[in-house]
Amino acid sequence: MIKIRTKLLMYFLAVLSLVIVIIFVQEKSTQRMVTLQDESSEHNYMLNEITNQTDQVFQSLQIYVHEPTEDNLAFYQKDSQALASLQAQFNSATETSTAKENYYHMLSSFLELTDKTVEGVQQEDIDRYSAYLNEADDTATYIHEKTLELINQELSRYQNILVLEDQRVTYTKNMGTSIFIAIIIGSLLFALWFSNGITKVIDKLTNAAKEISQGNYSVADVEVEQNDELNLLTQTFNQMKLNIVEAFREMKEKARLRQLLKEMELKSLQNQINPHFLFNTLNTVSKLAYIEGAERTSDLISAVSALLRYNIGSLDRETYLKDEVNIVNEYFFIQQTRFRDRVTFHQEIDESCLLTPIPCLTLQPIMENAFMHGIEEMAEGATIMLRISPVDDMVQIDITDNGVGMDQQTIDQLIQKEEKKESEQQRKGHSTGIGMRNVMDRLHLFHPDSQLSIESEVGKGTTVTILLPKGGIIW
Repeated sequence: MIKIRTKLLMYFLAVLSLVIVIIFVQEKSTQRMVTLQDESSEHNYMLNEITNQTDQVFQSLQIYVHEPTEDNLAFYQKDSQALASLQAQFNSATETSTAKENYYHMLSSFLELTDKTVEGVQQEDIDRYSAYLNEADDTATYIHEKTLELINQELSRYQNILVLEDQRVTYTKNMGTSIFIAIIIGSLLFALWFSNGITKVIDKLTNAAKEISQGNYSVADVEVEQNDELNLLTQTFNQMKLNIVEAFREMKEKARLRQLLKEMELKSLQNQINPHFLFNTLNTVSKLAYIEGAERTSDLISAVSALLRYNIGSLDRETYLKDEVNIVNEYFFIQQTRFRDRVTFHQEIDESCLLTPIPCLTLQPIMENAFMHGIEEMAEGATIMLRISPVDDMVQIDITDNGVGMDQQTIDQLIQKEEKKESEQQRKGHSTGIGMRNVMDRLHLFHPDSQLSIESEVGKGTTVTILLPKGGIIW
């Protein structure tokens, strides 16, 4: 992930590098022009010095010829040495060429002629030093002319170089200007692209946040292309939206289940008519029947009393699997009194599972459905099996009947969320009136890992399986 700050630093470093390169190139061009100008000026200055020193040597020689004294000779020798020194500097400072060699030899000839003139004066040979003096004068004149020629050549060469360098400087300047303009345009485009990339993502997040604030949780996830902090922010926002949707869904589901429990409690309360009076009356009738010798009638009344007492109690009370098994036995005793030998009830129960917590009124509604949808119309041979056994960390409860069975459509109607009126009519005569969907909802509310499944085939009976965790209740 490339951070936004890193992108900005990379761009600014690139721009700064281009600016430094342009300044360096322009500075080098300017320095080259100054160097060429200095070299040309020094060369012309040296030629001018040589010309002046040549005149000075010739004047010192003339003074010595007219007055051959030791002082005048010393002045001449000093000026001659100065000219020889300038000659050596000229030879080392300029490039080798024919004109340079001719000029150098001309200076050497001039110095030789002046020295021979001095020798003629010292030997008092008038004809000799007069001839050498005239030749030295002519040579000095040639040196003057040659100096002007060299200066003109140097100025011409310098002018040509100056034109080329000026073109080069102009080209460099134009190139620098073009690069500066390109940097400005690129900076504007980069600013537009960069700001658009940020504001576009922020606009998407803002619009999505507005939709969510108005209750529209089905808004699509915000998607971005760049891989920076905005991408991380967008992913966090999308995950936060999903978490809100999931929490909202769970809250609605729990609220619906709690409302369902309240409605069931209200329905239970509506069915209670002075329960203590009813229980006391049933107990009195049961004892009276026992005294009169009707023991089976007494047992039936006791079973009805226990069933009613269990059914009208609070649905959120602490209940264990053994309580549910006991009330199922009471319910089956009542139904067996009705169906007699048409139905038999079998149990295979692992005693270690009976202390497993379970929602109140879970097994009895399933048993009622087994009678109502399975064996109620059978004339004989009806069987219901209750099997409870441990499976890994779960407890498995199977309620199986060998009744008429159901197709998938009937199963779907049995567990649908909204119970139909005809289904309510069919349940008349049973104690709870609790549907399979209600049992499933309360199991899910009891613990998310709880499961209820129905397997049935027409003509081959039905099996309802419940899986319960061995742990405690979480609701």
